[in-house]
Amino acid sequence: MKKKYKNITEVIKHHLANNEEEKTTQLIKELRNVKKKGYLTKDEFIKIGMWKSGRNKKHYLENSDEEIKSISEKVFSTNLEEIRIELLTSLHGIKIPTASAILTLTDPKNYGVIDIRVWQILYAYNEVGVKPEGKNFDVDDWTNYIQKLRYFAKEFSVSARNIEKALFDYHRSVQEGNLYS
Repeated sequence: MKKKYKNITEVIKHHLANNEEEKTTQLIKELRNVKKKGYLTKDEFIKIGMWKSGRNKKHYLENSDEEIKSISEKVFSTNLEEIRIELLTSLHGIKIPTASAILTLTDPKNYGVIDIRVWQILYAYNEVGVKPEGKNFDVDDWTNYIQKLRYFAKEFSVSARNIEKALFDYHRSVQEGNLYS
């Protein structure tokens, strides 16, 4: 991957936008009261899962209404990021990227989806020092990632989701070859 900018701050500055795909905007609007009510319904859970990755639909459906409500109540009642991600990944079909999508779509101000593209940019600009391929994330990777997004969100006075999208869009503009090689 060729780097076009001397540092990550320049990347963000040149790719920061408040644009969101219509489907994502609509889903965020639908989910805006989830944190306030304190849990996800199965329908909301399935919509988020399908937004992130439709490949796991059969696994998402294995979770009962009660499991989803119970787990998500615990997620929204704790402030510990490690616990949130561990609880979410205890659900069928949910790994860290989809767990991060749940958090992002219910709270885009404070979260961004952990993604191969964004991680690879962070790695290329020495913001993370492990997993250059941007795969197989663990809880430590997640907490490091979210701290980075929040740091830059504060620096630029935008949401964590805006930072994630800027890095994602930049990667798409400089990607060479296949993403999953």
